[in-house]
Amino acid sequence: MATVGVLWVMMVVVLGLVAPLVLYALVRREGEGETMDREEAERAARRDTDDKR
Repeated sequence: MATVGVLWVMMVVVLGLVAPLVLYALVRREGEGETMDREEAERAARRDTDDKR
């Protein structure tokens, strides 16, 4: 029974260390290749708004 408890603790620790690294890698990959200057960003932001009131 003690081995089962130790295995659970080890699994939780490993998941606690691996999960943030995986999330970090996914977020880094998502932003690759998407750079724009200020003017381009402002144009994109204006396109996203709905001025029809």
